[in-house]
Amino acid sequence: MIIEDSQLNKFILDSNLISKADFDDAKKEAEEKKTRVGDVLVASGKITEDNLRRMQAYVLGIPFVDLKTKKIPAETLSMIPEPVARNHNIVAFKKTEDTLEVAMLDTDDLAAIDFIKKKVHLKILPRLTDTESIRSVIIQYQKSLKAEFGDIIQKESATLKTISEAAGEEVSEADLKKIAEDLPVVRIVDTLLKHAILQNASDIHIEPMEAEVVVRYRIDGMLRDAMVLPKNAEPSITARIKVLSNLKLDEKRLPQDGRFKVDMTNEKVSFRVSILPTYYGEKTVMRLLRDNVSGFSLEGLGFHGEGLERIHHATTQTTGMILTTGPTGSGKTTTLYTILDILNQPDVNISTIEDPIEYQMKRVNQTQVKPEIGFTFVSGLRTLVRQDPDIIMVGEIRDNETASLAVNASLTGHLVLSTLHTNSAAGALPRLLDMKIEPFLLVSTLNVVIAQRLVRRLAEGKEKHVLTKAELAALGKSVDLDKILATLKAEKIVDQKATWEKIPFWKPAQKEGSDGYSGRVGIHEVLKVSSAIKELIMKGATADEVEAQAKKEGMLTMIEDGVFKCVLGLTTIEEVLRVISE
Repeated sequence: MIIEDSQLNKFILDSNLISKADFDDAKKEAEEKKTRVGDVLVASGKITEDNLRRMQAYVLGIPFVDLKTKKIPAETLSMIPEPVARNHNIVAFKKTEDTLEVAMLDTDDLAAIDFIKKKVHLKILPRLTDTESIRSVIIQYQKSLKAEFGDIIQKESATLKTISEAAGEEVSEADLKKIAEDLPVVRIVDTLLKHAILQNASDIHIEPMEAEVVVRYRIDGMLRDAMVLPKNAEPSITARIKVLSNLKLDEKRLPQDGRFKVDMTNEKVSFRVSILPTYYGEKTVMRLLRDNVSGFSLEGLGFHGEGLERIHHATTQTTGMILTTGPTGSGKTTTLYTILDILNQPDVNISTIEDPIEYQMKRVNQTQVKPEIGFTFVSGLRTLVRQDPDIIMVGEIRDNETASLAVNASLTGHLVLSTLHTNSAAGALPRLLDMKIEPFLLVSTLNVVIAQRLVRRLAEGKEKHVLTKAELAALGKSVDLDKILATLKAEKIVDQKATWEKIPFWKPAQKEGSDGYSGRVGIHEVLKVSSAIKELIMKGATADEVEAQAKKEGMLTMIEDGVFKCVLGLTTIEEVLRVISE
């Protein structure tokens, strides 16, 4: 369904939403950029995306539907899985015997229409809608899921009670296995896992308290209560998770670690399981690891401009080290896997040593350390260098010996990637020197250091706002506003004559069932080890001195990169300050 530009342009002009002068300016800009007039008008804020969609619907002769207040039956809604609805902005809202009406933001998304047609075996009738309608329907998914989740818990908890009471305190492994394979327990755990996957959670916490069991999901980095279960559900649920993870069922005094994998709606998800004895029972935490890591790009992770160039340059080297730093859960491993994905060509041998292996990658030799049998990062790394690799990834540099071996591996003709726990990129240098790495070895091997955090990404429907002079002055105390403005102009994000007084920032639209954020994006600082920084390392300079030199050489600090992403409309200043101050 291709729209003729001339037809749409005529309709935009006749709509009286913009002046003739604005239209002419947009038309001129569209011709220069070889794009459409409508796209230029939306980008400049003259009309909204929803205005444009209504006009497109009129020109195409497709009905436009408003679903903002429409309650859709659960059986109709569930015909399109939530991940597909969310990723393709398409929802089912009306079903007849042989047709299914779907509302979309882009009726040219033929792949999504074809997928749904094959799944439901009905004639698909596409309709155009607006972003608010899509968002309100996505919230209905979450409500119906929560209701389904609660119903299952209520229905099965009575059965669980008799099992737990009959089981008593001391239960044999055979009895525990029988409990774990009982239908109510299987249903509860399956629903809990399915709910977490659809909610896009990164972790599930199952925490026994004195009188109840609290289930929480970490979504976009924030822990949120998902469900409160009866106290008697904990032994059965823990036993079921132990069975899935091949752990000892009758061991309740020691911590245990394991993993298992599920396949849901063609998406494979691995669960990394950690069980820890607590005062009121065994606490279980499961980390969700999606297997489809391939396909990430550095740009998609939030890298841009000079920082992106520095990383790409480092990946073209055949020796040296690329380090990522940051706290647990800041996306370090995902960044390294993305770089490995770029480097993963048929003419190189890539070997990794990790604890644990978070994602499986094709054509990469991945090894997991097992300290309990003496197989550590150190012994694994020693063996790896004899395996003729071109590229080595060390999951984490934790001690002096691992640091020494990693540096020596990069000296002997390997490209080494690894992670380190420091708060900033510059902080990695003194940390390595503390690990007894000689300064002359460090300057010979270290190519680039990436520090990062994850901030929540603004969802659709965000609102513009301009900072007051007082707010700009307060922000200017934390960041170099002139440098950020120069970067925005250099990357053609804002007009060359733009000033901070007129540059809009964004804030989340507060809607029922949503906090206005969806997903996360990285904020980074990328430190290139230049000749000036090498001299500072040799002199034993502090992290502050190294950072000051890196800033002179054009490095955006993490907080400055965060403000840059605020201007792009990816996140908010409050979110950046929350994450940086943690």
